[in-house]
Amino acid sequence: MGLLRYSINVTLDGCCHHEAGLPPDEESMAYWTARVAEADALIYGRLTYEMMESAWRRPASGPWPDWMTAWDIPFAESIDRAKKYVVSGTLDAVDWNAELLAGDLPAEIRRITRGSNGILAVGGVTLPLALADLGLIDEYEFLVHPVLAGRGPTLLSGLRERISLEVIDRREFPSGVTAQRYRPILVSE
Repeated sequence: MGLLRYSINVTLDGCCHHEAGLPPDEESMAYWTARVAEADALIYGRLTYEMMESAWRRPASGPWPDWMTAWDIPFAESIDRAKKYVVSGTLDAVDWNAELLAGDLPAEIRRITRGSNGILAVGGVTLPLALADLGLIDEYEFLVHPVLAGRGPTLLSGLRERISLEVIDRREFPSGVTAQRYRPILVSE
């Protein structure tokens, strides 16, 4: 059965908005490239899917845009070819190597995890909150940036119940970014 891992960039004050001043550097892009490459599939909500597609889908013309650095291209290539699932009640169809999930969310996620033996990477803000509330996330992975945003959406804001976590991995980059991975502590009743 596949492992459902929620991964996201976050500031020290918990902001998880992509415009929170979290500029990618070569090291964090290499980290995310490896994470995307190791995933069996990526699972996004509509907004995250559309945002990622607009930034990282290979242009129909073939070459990558001039704004991409040498260390952006491996990430772009990895995410471009990755299998994707998109959770949406408003989209009629998706492409970019994606399958639309519009039915019962817990049932769809369980179907996908049962059909996988690897990692299923969840990204975004709204969808992971719903999955956390349902107890479906097996691992949480945060790249914590040494930035105080002071505004914007915060990580898992609105979570219905507290989730206790245990650290399973921690890595510090020279930039001050830390990659932190956790798993929920199962509480027996």
